[in-house]
Amino acid sequence: MNSINYEDAIKLLTSVGKFHISLGLDRMEQILELIGNPQDKLDCIHVAGTNGKGSVCAILASILKYAGKKVGLYTSPHIFKYTERIQINNCPISDDDFAKYVFEISDLADKNNIDLTEFEILTAVMFKYFADNNVDVVVLETGLGGRFDATNVIKKNLCSIITHIDYDHTERLGNTLDKIAYEKAGIIKPKCPCIAFEGREVYKDVADENHSLLMLIAPFEDTSKLALKGTYQQENLSLALAAIQTLFPEISRETIDMGLENVKHICRFQYIPEKNLIIDGAHNPNGINSLKQSLDMYYPYEKRRFIFGCLKNKDYKHMVQSLFDRGDEVYFYHFNHQNSCTVEELTAVCPIVAKELTPDTVIDFGDGHLNIICGSFYMISELVERFGINVW
Repeated sequence: MNSINYEDAIKLLTSVGKFHISLGLDRMEQILELIGNPQDKLDCIHVAGTNGKGSVCAILASILKYAGKKVGLYTSPHIFKYTERIQINNCPISDDDFAKYVFEISDLADKNNIDLTEFEILTAVMFKYFADNNVDVVVLETGLGGRFDATNVIKKNLCSIITHIDYDHTERLGNTLDKIAYEKAGIIKPKCPCIAFEGREVYKDVADENHSLLMLIAPFEDTSKLALKGTYQQENLSLALAAIQTLFPEISRETIDMGLENVKHICRFQYIPEKNLIIDGAHNPNGINSLKQSLDMYYPYEKRRFIFGCLKNKDYKHMVQSLFDRGDEVYFYHFNHQNSCTVEELTAVCPIVAKELTPDTVIDFGDGHLNIICGSFYMISELVERFGINVW
């Protein structure tokens, strides 16, 4: 296969018929049955939550890799390429393999009248790719919710992990924290342990129904060895280490520390020193509040310049009004996404004067400001390319 096949695969995935959300497991179960149920051959650590699940997955995958495991990692969204979502020991699936699996799954679904979404195709590709490559452990991040998420076709797991929950995707998951928690608790499997640090009644109820051990973890782990920064990483690290100590007690502290020191999770409170720049994927009120706390802790005295953009279906009013302080320099950016907020919409709810980031706007990254790019993962790749930023 030549490189154009990858582009064809992307066109297929982002076509009008595929690029939408349709929760439910029936379609996934049908397509996986047709390819031999590869998910049943895999040992998965399944991670759900509103914020932090990507960091937990990255920490787990890094520790397990340094422990000599062949680790499959499935995350979303991607920032630069779809292949980022499906990795084995930090190596993304190749463009050729990605295209081959995408077309194989899509063609089989079409022949059998199974109307798969983009995320369902990717999830089926992931299960088959990991099974074909005989990975030892899959670190599996849910896409949306948990109960009806495409990843939740697995019948059992090594353990479930539920990170912090907050209001996000309320139109699909419910408008109360109890309803959202119930959806996340859907990944708890019969007689498989679940690790969380929020003692929600629904977690206990679902765990009891499934005769599963529920472990509540206090977020007190020392983050000094962890390459990822941010005040919220203490919670994520505590969950990840509890899973490692429960499932793989033979892994030494020295190996764990090597994993922590070398974990990579780009564009999550990532500091780019040559531009005095923080890039963070915070895209909902809880994520923005955590970003603000981390900025106040690590950079309390620096003048701040923000480049901010977000999607219209997010609570952008809350985000804008909680992130900026008087004296901050703020640029709003209308990025290339059909659901991107306009500059006018953001300006209307902003408590301080803001400017528009236009194609002609020049940013002097060396003028002493701490620069922050945040608000949406979908925006980051555009700005990284525009400003020549190396996040790797």
